[in-house]
Amino acid sequence: MTQEINDTPVSAGHMIVESLSQHGVKRVYVVPGESYLDVLDGLHDSDIETVVCRHEGGAAYMAEADGKMNEVPGVAMVTRGPGAANAHVGLHTAWQDSTAMVLFVGLIPFEHREKEAFQEFDPKAWFESGAKRVMVLDHAERASEIVAEAMFAAVSGRPGPVVVGLPEDIIKLPNDGVLHPVIPIANGGMTVTDWKALKDALLGAERPLFVYGGNDWTTQGAERFTAWLEAHNLPAAAEWRCEGTVPFSSPSYVGPIGYGRPAFTHELLEKSDLIVFIGTVPGDVITDGFTTRQNWDKKNFLVTIDPTLRGRSGPVSHQIVAKPDVFVRDLIRMDLPVRDEWRTWTNSLRADQVAFATAPSTEPGEGISTMATMMANLVARLDEDAMVTFGAGEHTNWAHRYFPTNSYASMLSARNGSMGYSIPSAVAASLNYPGRQVVSIAGDGEFLMNGQELATAKQYGATPLVIVMDNGEYGTIRTHQERDYPGRISGTQLANPDFAKFAEAFGGVGILVDRDADIPAALDTAFAATRNGDFALIHLKVEQRVKAY
Repeated sequence: MTQEINDTPVSAGHMIVESLSQHGVKRVYVVPGESYLDVLDGLHDSDIETVVCRHEGGAAYMAEADGKMNEVPGVAMVTRGPGAANAHVGLHTAWQDSTAMVLFVGLIPFEHREKEAFQEFDPKAWFESGAKRVMVLDHAERASEIVAEAMFAAVSGRPGPVVVGLPEDIIKLPNDGVLHPVIPIANGGMTVTDWKALKDALLGAERPLFVYGGNDWTTQGAERFTAWLEAHNLPAAAEWRCEGTVPFSSPSYVGPIGYGRPAFTHELLEKSDLIVFIGTVPGDVITDGFTTRQNWDKKNFLVTIDPTLRGRSGPVSHQIVAKPDVFVRDLIRMDLPVRDEWRTWTNSLRADQVAFATAPSTEPGEGISTMATMMANLVARLDEDAMVTFGAGEHTNWAHRYFPTNSYASMLSARNGSMGYSIPSAVAASLNYPGRQVVSIAGDGEFLMNGQELATAKQYGATPLVIVMDNGEYGTIRTHQERDYPGRISGTQLANPDFAKFAEAFGGVGILVDRDADIPAALDTAFAATRNGDFALIHLKVEQRVKAY
């Protein structure tokens, strides 16, 4: 690839913007700061959309969600000190979720460094333990090169977050105008030895299982993988909060594995005589705290581009160093005989999943509103390509169980268990896919951690439907509390505002529901609003101790 040269010299800040555009970045999520004004000025005339957020944590979550949905890393921009600190939660999410993301942080002027200047901090000291790379632009002429290196680092190998520090004075200096080429990444692939080993292992297995996860797929790869599974009557389970790569409706999809997993999958890892992990590894969440499938007599094939197998536990029979799409490209050339044992095994697992995931009656009950009625009526009103977003808490189990995710990246969540993710990710999803149904299921505690980003939704025309399940507590922690300290409720109870009025104050449609009978009409009103270009919020008051499973 040849280098592109601008006719006239530009500032380093403007070169950063031009380089991001060259890499295919469509939008950036920002909270402005005086430390990177020259970059903001470069965005003024750029084809990149600048989404101004209300909190750095919200901006970082939006960028992380962008990285999950697209082949290009998500990009956030924040200012020094407090701004960087607020954005840290999004970096931790990207690190544990293996999401390609680049965070640009404005810094104090170069000449003020190490004098405890206003909002000074050391980005390497703060971020190096939870980012793939931390770079600081100390030479204006390297602006485009630094962007290329950051974008490469975020997507190469196991994806993850990268931090780029931008000293306030350096980004204003003139640049030579040369755009650094996009750096190609290695995708790996199956060797002949890999291919033969996997084929022999599959032919020798009576109860094989594929477990998929991660954010490194494409829609085409997911579709090819699903077709191959179905053609061979082979089962696939989803890593926690990775549902949708194999569609919810596929006869090969047998459920999620992870926290809150349904009872019928508890023994699935032990019952399988061969497991092929794709895009993920058998880590803490999948293996119930490193307790399941730890015997080295078990047969595990691990397909990941990360040669270090970071986060892995248990046996490794064979590693295939490949990104999911490239592995699938090679896998679909493997035409295997369809065995009766596979058909019986898959059909049995699938029957359990279908029974588990079938929504209850849409007929409302009497009395207080319930999530069971909400989910049944919600599912009945969803389009085939509907998306769901959520953060962390027991309310998420309802989405895991019932929401029909039928395409890659139709479920956006935080696998590091981070609260506050639901609304920012819903805004990002709606901006990426205008006109598509985006539903965010939030808990009452989780919602207020970034609910202010509904202002961002209104400003940029995002139209998610937000369902806030209000049970007046931090439910997950209450559950652990009841287990370890029964009858001693401490620090988990909440007194909530009227979330419907909150939504109305931000310019959306708010609906308060506290009777089960009112749920169908509330959903009709909410979806009518989203079709007409508004966001909508249903404040659903429920009892405290009702669980999805």
